Amino acid sequence: MKSRSTAEGILFTDQYQLTMAQLYFRLGMHERQAQFDHFFRNYPDYGEHRAGFCVNAGLEWLLDWMEEARFRKEEISLMRGMTSRTGRPLFAEDFLSWLAQNGNFGGISIQAIPEGRVVHAHVPLTVVTGPLALAQILETPLLNILNYQTLIATKAVRVRESAGGALVLEFGVRRAHDRGGNAGTRAALIGGADFSSNAGISHALGYPPKGTHAHSLVQAFLAQGMTELDAFQAYADVYPDECLLLVDTIDTLECGVPNAIRVFEKLRQKGFAPVGVRLDSGDLAHLSTRVAQMLDESGFPNASIVLSDRLDELAIRNIKLQIAHEAARNGLDADSIVRRLVYGVGTRLITSEGDSSLGGVYKLVGLKVREGWQPTTKVSEEPGKTAIPGNKRVWRIVDSRGLATADLLTLNKEDPAKEWQNCYGRLSPANLQDSSNIQLLHPRDSTKRRSLPYASISRIEPLLSDVLIEGQMVCERPSLEEIRAQRQADVAELDEGVRRLIDPKPYDVSVSESLWELQKELLQTLSTGSDGPSF
Repeated sequence: MKSRSTAEGILFTDQYQLTMAQLYFRLGMHERQAQFDHFFRNYPDYGEHRAGFCVNAGLEWLLDWMEEARFRKEEISLMRGMTSRTGRPLFAEDFLSWLAQNGNFGGISIQAIPEGRVVHAHVPLTVVTGPLALAQILETPLLNILNYQTLIATKAVRVRESAGGALVLEFGVRRAHDRGGNAGTRAALIGGADFSSNAGISHALGYPPKGTHAHSLVQAFLAQGMTELDAFQAYADVYPDECLLLVDTIDTLECGVPNAIRVFEKLRQKGFAPVGVRLDSGDLAHLSTRVAQMLDESGFPNASIVLSDRLDELAIRNIKLQIAHEAARNGLDADSIVRRLVYGVGTRLITSEGDSSLGGVYKLVGLKVREGWQPTTKVSEEPGKTAIPGNKRVWRIVDSRGLATADLLTLNKEDPAKEWQNCYGRLSPANLQDSSNIQLLHPRDSTKRRSLPYASISRIEPLLSDVLIEGQMVCERPSLEEIRAQRQADVAELDEGVRRLIDPKPYDVSVSESLWELQKELLQTLSTGSDGPSF
């Protein structure tokens, strides 16, 4: 590669973004203020199971990229060398000169839902405002960075939900898509993984990497005429405080676990407590039950059993169910077995197996014209593909049970939280139940609406917050621990039905009456070709 910085800099975008930017420049539209919304239309669907919510991730890495990305001499030279099919320069000198002077994201403003927050389909996660040409160029890297990390954070939170309170280790870097493994590890930690085997990014993020040995360690000893026991003992001698042994290279129950127990007994005599064993193949539920018995009988009730073979949220769920059945048949305590399990989740997490991409999109929803901001949208024969136009705010409504009951999109000038607080403070609870409520409309079907009594609401909070204003950071960057804590709090506020791994209950995403009317008027305008509304 000639230059990795070129490949990963501001040219990390699609060619059509650059050609559109030149067209805007040629027509004098390039510096016109535009607004784009980034959102996803559908939750990840893994085939036999699907998600009922997502976890937002990737914003910090997007901001880092934007801070460094700009059109330098090298990028301008490469674009200057591009020609059309007839040999003419594809990019004109006046456009390249403008890029050389203005080709950075210093004029971009961003509002975003913070990382770690639970997010839902059709809700703007990121709102980009700025000069049309540069906001257009930003589309591809924004989608690349935010969609992938949100996808993996969502898979990770499902694994976390399935694992309960057990330790979850992310083991996927060897199966990841090149350097995407680093982004995937970060997203997995946001979503609920406790640690990762990915050493470099773990250190960068402030988390100690975790891992043990591979089958090749035992194989190397066997190739020299030594034994599995020799390999285990050598590992224990070097790492007496961190002794976690992979026991399925030869035969898990016949020699792997017995050899591990012999080594553990010697460690105990020296005053060390072994960490446990790892199972990487076979019937993990049956083996976990038998290994737990063997460890208990040998006096190691606290030794962990790490599972690491083709795990995901459904596999973990099934393993726990199978252990419960097997333990019941044999008079064992299933809970004590499950409590010692640690889940090493690799390929199926880092690749989001079953649904390998998040359908996040970046749609123009407003453009500043002489009369003011003009809302716009893409008209589609598929109603679900029509973006909700205009400058909006996003609100989360939490009910009296402390559970999120709806996300509400409103016009920017609307403030349902203030209206609720004013009304709630003015009326008694009895009157509220009868006379005061908030109207929630389906984004595409006005006949579907929900009337939510103010008395049933405990909190209405805005989700979008200012991140960048004309290229300048205007908020504190949270630590990874703060992001993880926010994810944990948001998930705890979800209804159990929405959290289900299989066939989750739909979550209510609605629009206000004013926003619905704006959308209706705009769609009618686009179909007739008349002047549209403004906002």
